[in-house]
Amino acid sequence: MPDTPGPPAPADPAPPAAPAPPPVLLGNEPGSFPHGVLAERHPAIVRQVADAFPYGPDVRRALDALLANCAEGVIEDLPDDAPDRARWHTWGLDTALGRSWFDVPWLWSESYFYRQLLQAVGYFTDGGPWQGVDPFRPFKQAELDSPETDEELAALDALADRTPAERGRALLHGSLWGNRADLGFRLSDADAHERAAVPALVADDSDTLWALLAAPGAATGTVCLVADNAGRELVPDLLLADHLLTHGLAARVVLYVKPYPYYVSDATTTDVVEALRRLSAAPGAAADHGRRLWAASADGRLAVRVHPFAAAPLPYADMPADLRAEFAAAGLTLVKGDLNYRRLVGDRRWPPTTPFARTTAYFPGPVATLRTLKSDVITGLSAGTEAALVAAKGQRWRTDGTRALIQVRD
Repeated sequence: MPDTPGPPAPADPAPPAAPAPPPVLLGNEPGSFPHGVLAERHPAIVRQVADAFPYGPDVRRALDALLANCAEGVIEDLPDDAPDRARWHTWGLDTALGRSWFDVPWLWSESYFYRQLLQAVGYFTDGGPWQGVDPFRPFKQAELDSPETDEELAALDALADRTPAERGRALLHGSLWGNRADLGFRLSDADAHERAAVPALVADDSDTLWALLAAPGAATGTVCLVADNAGRELVPDLLLADHLLTHGLAARVVLYVKPYPYYVSDATTTDVVEALRRLSAAPGAAADHGRRLWAASADGRLAVRVHPFAAAPLPYADMPADLRAEFAAAGLTLVKGDLNYRRLVGDRRWPPTTPFARTTAYFPGPVATLRTLKSDVITGLSAGTEAALVAAKGQRWRTDGTRALIQVRD
């Protein structure tokens, strides 16, 4: 008797869908950090820029108009002859036009504010007297020329007799803390880095980072270093790059900077040149670093890269194919700073315990981030760390610059 077919086997259950990402941050909640940036910081920046240069009546009227618009107006279009107008429309300007600065994603409105500030001062005006003049240069230069920078560079002399591992650790923390770089350089004894810097770290994957840099093949590979700020924060980034090249942890370092002045202190190619000159002209060990970096630039081991997407109001998940290919080919991409962190993980209301690996799963290669916390976004914390931070400081730890992190997704 033929077998009678039985009922069909039950289908394997579908894998659970990935949870939807939390909402992006907006600036329309009074009392929130994003609202304060839009309502208070941006008008203050307009006033500071107006006072920093002998701008004529036309520029001053444009700055006054931007001051009124960013506080109470709506988002307006760029002029028809703006060189990047089409690009901004592909970046979301079409949907933002006519809306309040407070009601579009905070990352977007912040970025567009700086683009409109450059428009007001004539930075892009072909043949204009202020074309290409960085409106933030006086602030950057004052920091780079400060006595504090002298002190930080002099501290490099104390590293000369330390082991390469100890120097690397110090320079990593110098790059992490930026203009608090003395925390990283303080190596009076073997355990000083643990007492001075590590207690302020809310996450520390530095061992994984060094393991990646020391992996087989790393010495012949490329490290992409996505820079953050100029001045006293760019100098430690360059020192870290010099360490990677000098000690065979990378064959080439590509330094990614902004295509034009951005977020007041973000680094441009001009800022890289100024920082290298500052190092080369300093006494002691700092000058040795400067000369090596200058030589590395000449032979291509240190390269400066500018990509339009560096100033986009979008997360890195939306990066174009050519930039994705560059990061995919690198042995490691090292992403610096708070703004780049927001772009890396997505400027969203992530629960702090959301795994960093989940928020960066899209990234095309190994990625690490060095960040001092200056905004709300945070991922990758343990539940215990989050609870201790909240108990000690409420939510201020997210934004007051007293905490930092080193996170890696290999």
